[in-house]
Amino acid sequence: MDKVVEEVEKVKREWDEACGKTQLHIKAIADYGKSGRPKDEINSLARLNGMAQDGLALLSSLHFTLDLLAPQLPTEKEVESARVLLESWKTLTQHLRLSLRNANLQAKANLRKAAQEERELLLGGGEESTVRRRNLQTKAGMTSAAESITDSLRRTRQLMVQEVERNTSTLMTLDESTGVLKKAESEYKGHRSLLMRTRNLLSTMQRQDVIDRVIIGLGFLLFSLAVLYVVSKRIGLLTLQRKVTEAIKAGVVGQADLRPQAVADDMNLHQVRDDHVHNTEAPLEQRIHDEL
Repeated sequence: MDKVVEEVEKVKREWDEACGKTQLHIKAIADYGKSGRPKDEINSLARLNGMAQDGLALLSSLHFTLDLLAPQLPTEKEVESARVLLESWKTLTQHLRLSLRNANLQAKANLRKAAQEERELLLGGGEESTVRRRNLQTKAGMTSAAESITDSLRRTRQLMVQEVERNTSTLMTLDESTGVLKKAESEYKGHRSLLMRTRNLLSTMQRQDVIDRVIIGLGFLLFSLAVLYVVSKRIGLLTLQRKVTEAIKAGVVGQADLRPQAVADDMNLHQVRDDHVHNTEAPLEQRIHDEL
C-alpha cells in the first residue's frame, strides 16, 4: 500500500476515535448537574469543557492533515473521496461545536435546578437537612479545590507547550548559526593562504621601495657631481681660449704697426702671420680636445 494511503487511513482512525470521545464529553456536559445523578467530583464541568475543547482542536488538526494529504493520493477517485470526506468532517465539527454550546447551556440549567432543589431541602428542618448541609459544604470545598488544581494544571500544560515551541525555535536558530559559522570557517581557511602571500608580497615591496629610494638618491648625487665637474671644466677651457685669442690678436696688431711701409714684404708678412697664427692655434685646439 502506498505511504500516503496509509497515512490517510491512520488519520481516519484517529478522527473516528477523537470524534467518539468528544461526543462522550459533550454528552457528559449536557447531563452534568441533573437531578438524581451524582455529580462526578473528578470530572467537573470545567474539566469536561477542557477535554471537549481539546478534542475539537484535535479534530481540526486531523482535518488540516487530511487536507494536505488528499492531493497526494495516487488516483483521482481517492482524491475526490477524500474531498467529500473533508466536507463531512467540516460539517460534523461545526455540529459538535454547536452541541458543546448547547450542552453547556443545558448544564447551567441543570445546575440551577439542582441548586433550587438543594435550597428547598436545606430550608427544610430535621436531621436530614443538617447532614445534607454538611455534605454540601464538603463537596463544594472539594469541587473548588479540584477546579483550581485543574486550572493550574491546564496553565502549566500551556506553559510547557510554549516552552517546547520556544526551545524548538532556539534549536533551529542554533543549527542555522552553526552552519553559518562552519561556512565562515571554511572561507577563512581558504583565504588564509592568500592573506599570507599578500603579506609577504607587501614586505617585499616595502624592501624594494627602500632599495629603489637609495639607488635613486645615489644616482642623483653622482649625476650632480658629473654635471658640476663638466661645467667647471667647460668654464675653465672657455676662459683659457679667450685669453689665448686675445694674446694672438694683440701680437698680430703689434707686427702690423712695426712695418707699415714695407709694401713689398706685405704678402710675406701676411704669410708669416698666417703661419704663426696656424702654428699657435694648433696646440690650443689639441689641448681643448685633450681636456674634453
